[in-house]
Amino acid sequence: MIADAATRALPPPSPPVDEVGVAERVDRLTKRSIKQQAKVEALRMTLSMIDLTTLEGADTSGKVRQLCTKARQLHLDERLPDLPQVAAVCVYPSFVGLAKRELAGTSIQVASVATAFPSGQAPLEAKLLDTRVAVEEGADEIDMVISRGRFLAGDEAFVFDEIARIKEECAKGDAHLKVILETGELGPLDRVRRASDLAIAAGGDFIKTSTGKIQPAATLPVTLVMLEAIRDHYLATGRRIGMKPAGGISKAKLALQYLVMVRETLGGAWLDPALFRFGASSLANDVLMQLLKQASGRYQSPDDFSLD
Repeated sequence: MIADAATRALPPPSPPVDEVGVAERVDRLTKRSIKQQAKVEALRMTLSMIDLTTLEGADTSGKVRQLCTKARQLHLDERLPDLPQVAAVCVYPSFVGLAKRELAGTSIQVASVATAFPSGQAPLEAKLLDTRVAVEEGADEIDMVISRGRFLAGDEAFVFDEIARIKEECAKGDAHLKVILETGELGPLDRVRRASDLAIAAGGDFIKTSTGKIQPAATLPVTLVMLEAIRDHYLATGRRIGMKPAGGISKAKLALQYLVMVRETLGGAWLDPALFRFGASSLANDVLMQLLKQASGRYQSPDDFSLD
């Protein structure tokens, strides 16, 4: 249920973040190892959590079709039977209809960025229209960017209300809302925590680190802080919020470290594409290479895999 503008309330002050403690916990978690069959299962799980993405000014219908083809069939190799499908394909609103047609008959979701991605620098009316177009074209998920400038200026009410208004547009088409914080522009982890709490309280179904267009993008410390915000919200309300680190996650080894962090912070229930995603198209090929290594004992050439 979405509150109207007159009854929306900002969340209470967020707890301070112990940056040293976060760094120490990340260091401990990244030293965990996953071996043998458990590693194979974790790699397959990673594939099922990927949002294959193309978000370039030079995107074409042909490129989107190619991406959808890869989403439907990641790799043809008898040594990798029954590969899982990826979670979603993420495109600009103008390609949502095409992606829906290409992915018809599959369980793969179509996600679309909106709200003047990646800068977020547009009037609210334009952001609402951007979202409305994507939802009307059939988007299952909307990845919105918050107004970082307004957040950094201390205008939390504006950011909160903007997210809630976009959520209302998503609800018209039963689309889930992922709220991109662009953590690389927020600065200290205290701000990351506060932005996470705002996004959750305003109705976000997922919180997402980054657009992938600036550096730093996703990092393990930032992700831990966001996971802790999700945990605290769940303990207080019983509502599960999803998490999506995006940008800079191109290696399977790093992806597995994220999965360990999720399990240790939130529990096994979050190890599901409905609650955890990777925004990292290039990750898929490295995971496939690792799976083939486990199956054959040797690495394949990168040329054996389709380009993203």
